[in-house]
Amino acid sequence: MRIPELSTRMHLLLLTAWAALWFVVVEPSGGFSWHYLRTGGELIYDGSSGDGGLNLYARHPELQMGPISFLVAGLFNPFPAEVGQVLAEAFMSVLGLVVLVLTGRSAARHFLGTGTNHQRLRRRVLIAGLAFIPMWIEVSVRFAHLDDVLALFFTALAVRSMTRCDAAATGIWMALALDSKPTALAFLPLLLALPKERWLRAGLWCAGLVAVAWVPFFLVDTHSFAAAEFTIPNNPASALRWLGANDPETPSWARPAQAALGLFLGTVAVWRGRWAAVVLLGANARIVLDPSVYTYYTASVLLGTLLWDVCGQRRLVPLWSWLALVALYGSVFVVHDDAVRGLIRLAFVVVSTAYVLFAPVRDRRQRVRDRAELHDEPVDGPWGPMWDPGRSRPWSR
Repeated sequence: MRIPELSTRMHLLLLTAWAALWFVVVEPSGGFSWHYLRTGGELIYDGSSGDGGLNLYARHPELQMGPISFLVAGLFNPFPAEVGQVLAEAFMSVLGLVVLVLTGRSAARHFLGTGTNHQRLRRRVLIAGLAFIPMWIEVSVRFAHLDDVLALFFTALAVRSMTRCDAAATGIWMALALDSKPTALAFLPLLLALPKERWLRAGLWCAGLVAVAWVPFFLVDTHSFAAAEFTIPNNPASALRWLGANDPETPSWARPAQAALGLFLGTVAVWRGRWAAVVLLGANARIVLDPSVYTYYTASVLLGTLLWDVCGQRRLVPLWSWLALVALYGSVFVVHDDAVRGLIRLAFVVVSTAYVLFAPVRDRRQRVRDRAELHDEPVDGPWGPMWDPGRSRPWSR
């Protein structure tokens, strides 16, 4: 059956309708964790009592979100509680659609000069987006985890800036992702996908803005480090159980190992010329070494598969987005044995990680160089040609 052609905006209209449908279905039972964000939003703006402001993390280590998340959450506090929650959920849902637009534009920029069929690209975004939207609604509406939403949104902006060779913007967006949720640390290898001479600039912007956001809390109250030691129960369905971690709560090594594994795998991916796998590998490191199994964790994986399916390969059917949705979300409803669910999580991480790192990927670099001389001059990046908007004009078909 021939898939009808999509106009420039038709795929976005379809995805918007799909997101609206999921929003209407999920919102009545949504906002599961919004009270954490609402409380943090109130406290971060109120330092008069000594219980908030820069004492927030010392007094409330259970609030594991970043300061940017609380600053944004506080913007909804002037509204009545129920109204503010719905407005926040709607705001977060819209950001998911923006992420899809950013991903499509990042892919178009990444494939610039390779003869990319834009109809196929739009279809790929549409098919992958149909899998991505339910998990985005899970994190943005059912759980209302603004910190995860902002971290993933800023990461998508960082990817867009990286494909444009904009070192400062890439560093700024990655810093804002870290300032929203510390687990975004695993996505930092995206900075290495920039040309080597721009690493320092991107790194300085990132480190500087992270320091501005976090250091004041630790200078004012050294007990703020207590937030890093906060533990949660080790769920029987976690992949950690299959790795021999049977501690009743978060093992002391789990959080550092998550960050180290994500950074290592992401660096290997960039070194192998597969930057589009960085977010998926960072999310994989989180779910395989996290003691909890909340379904909203899967949103990070779905952003990773979205980037890989749209930017990392050119097949029409975004296989990994749908595999992730079925394996990590669908299995929650059909598999009732905790140990089996943990094994499925572990199997998905192992198989998807091996695939994106080692499966053959057609090398189009020579085609890029051949086509580039017609309209563009590529910049030699450390892992292949890139396009610098300061040195070349966009290629148009």
